Amino acid sequence: MKLMRNLTLASAFALAAFAAQAQTTLRFAHPVPEGDLQHQMATFFADQVAERTGGSVTVQIFPQGQLGNDGAMIDGTRSGIIDIVLVGLNNFTGLVPVSGVFELPFMFPSRADAYAALDGEVGQEIAAKFSEHGLHVLGFPENGFRTMTNSRGPIRVPEDLNGINMRTNNSRALNDMFAALGANPLQLPIAELYTALETGVVNAQDHPVAIVLSFRYDEVQRYLTLTNHAYSALGFMMNANRFNGLSESEQSAIMEAAAEAVAMQRDMAAENEAAMVAELEGRGMVVNSDIDAAAFQAAVTSVWDAFIADNGDAEVNAIMALQ
Repeated sequence: MKLMRNLTLASAFALAAFAAQAQTTLRFAHPVPEGDLQHQMATFFADQVAERTGGSVTVQIFPQGQLGNDGAMIDGTRSGIIDIVLVGLNNFTGLVPVSGVFELPFMFPSRADAYAALDGEVGQEIAAKFSEHGLHVLGFPENGFRTMTNSRGPIRVPEDLNGINMRTNNSRALNDMFAALGANPLQLPIAELYTALETGVVNAQDHPVAIVLSFRYDEVQRYLTLTNHAYSALGFMMNANRFNGLSESEQSAIMEAAAEAVAMQRDMAAENEAAMVAELEGRGMVVNSDIDAAAFQAAVTSVWDAFIADNGDAEVNAIMALQ
């Protein structure tokens, strides 16, 4: 009897050890506050992964840059310190320069056009290039159409940007665009942007309205212009070795959860945009959308020319053909 009890206990300990070994926890980092739609997408994804894998894979989320700035999170994901990262796709153009095609000014007339390119053949071919850099693409969620905020006045024509100190991200297309429009682009990490606006280091910035709202830029910026001058996608990436080390069923569960999370986040972004603009107005921002779009587009053709000179025109033509 004693021997049987010992064997039973040994089996229980062995099963517990196996279960512990089979449990996988993925570290998921992103830069936005917990109130942002991107964080809501992250929590939805985590719930879906746990449900679809029966708890064999769980996701631990680190929001608002807890694990570093965008570049540090990408480096951490490539090295395996972080398992999953969600940041602006522009942050990956140093690894895969051609992915900058999605950032070209006035490339996409609508969200539907952007989704067709990102989810279709063009997006898949570009996604495959990230495997060379230790990354597996889970999808391209939405950051959104970029708007401009500033403390000087409404923006209606390109000349309204002359001499303005515009914070930019590290997208070459956006930096070239603002330079072509007469602004003074200054690259700053998003973690430093609120203080830079508050102290006057820069007096303008460009982001989708969801980011303007979640980072409370209305507190330090008076004017919001709905220029929609570029569509910005997010890079939703996983360490390739970590992904490949999972079972086939776990890999499928993660990809299915990611696809649902991306679709959910895109839908919410589109549905909530008008309400977010109204909320910013309610907080005191002066909002305008009466811009001379043709004048802006004519002023930034050099940005497209520079991209094509460096990367060729295959991706540009493929995207235009979809429209």
